[in-house]
Amino acid sequence: MSATACVVAAVPEMSSAQTLPLDEVIAEIAARRDEFDRLSHVPRDVIAKLKRAGVYRAGTPKRFGGDALAPAAFLEMIERIAVADGSAAWVASFGSANVYLAALPLETQAEIYADGPDQVFAGGLFPVQPAQPVDGGFRVNGTWKFASGCKGADWLGVGIGTGGANGGGAPGKPRTAVFRPHQVDIVDNWDVVGMQGTGSHDLRVSDQFVADAWTFVRGGEPTVDEPLYRYPTIAYAAQVLAVVNLGLARAALDVANQMAGGRKTTTGAPQLADRAYYRIELAKAEAQLRSARAFFYESTNDVWQSILAGNPVTPDQVSLLRLAATQIAREGADVVHRAYRLGGTMAIYRTHPLQRLLRDSMVVTQHAFLGEGNFDGAGAVFVGVPPIPGYL
Repeated sequence: MSATACVVAAVPEMSSAQTLPLDEVIAEIAARRDEFDRLSHVPRDVIAKLKRAGVYRAGTPKRFGGDALAPAAFLEMIERIAVADGSAAWVASFGSANVYLAALPLETQAEIYADGPDQVFAGGLFPVQPAQPVDGGFRVNGTWKFASGCKGADWLGVGIGTGGANGGGAPGKPRTAVFRPHQVDIVDNWDVVGMQGTGSHDLRVSDQFVADAWTFVRGGEPTVDEPLYRYPTIAYAAQVLAVVNLGLARAALDVANQMAGGRKTTTGAPQLADRAYYRIELAKAEAQLRSARAFFYESTNDVWQSILAGNPVTPDQVSLLRLAATQIAREGADVVHRAYRLGGTMAIYRTHPLQRLLRDSMVVTQHAFLGEGNFDGAGAVFVGVPPIPGYL
């Protein structure tokens, strides 16, 4: 790949005739979510509509025509999409992934955004594969897992080990090589119990050259001087995934509320809304969800306002972002499970909406960014000892 000489080339803006209200896209997602599961990916025509709704310019620098959206605003977009479908929200969450690309040389970024700011970057970074240093870059071979949204991507990244050459990555922050999709094979092997529509297939690269200017350290120093790129990158990556469970939990409580008075019971017993245990459990679940959500957005907004005030982000702030993300993933899944229990026998049918919500929410909690070790990391920061590598 060659870098363009123009760093600040003008980028065409999307006309108002091309834009779509997010609510309109969400309605289509809700109508087509079974299709996403059947295909094992979100189709490109839906990705195109998410672009028109501004999802994939949210992480693009303003200097390249993007929105560089405040984190809380983007997180709320993903939360809203997740109410309609977890897989679509997960794929849409990679609209934040362009913050990674801000660590590339400006000339490289100018080439990426030459056709406009609405660029979809996806990747499979692990397991990191050794790359062979050659003149001007690296020769890359290997297979990588969990490339969510890869079938709708404009650019694909893979994690490489460079043996220390050209500033190889740091613990938890691998070097990433950026390729065009035609340079990468997608191994169609995503077969899971939940989040089937994310299309998180394997990627395979066979003897491809990547120039050094098309590699970056994930979470490395940005070359773009805008507030969004001072927000903690790895913490943000965890947040955009965890927030999916806030949307799934809201959807589950909506289902539980609709079940409460909308049908006769199989046994002829009083409708659910007339049962004290049902009302109590719904109230507890609502309080649980709103409490976790408040902590999450409070932490997000505190860091963002501090950045806007010109302050450097502190380890304590990064830790709270990681802790709050892990918490909403767990609490959101628990709220879905509570709603499922309230659903009784009817909820065991494959066609019941709580089935999908339960399976999808459990997948979110399994992501490496949201693991149990984050509680240990947060506790270490609280007591003033070094946290696990990669936590901060």
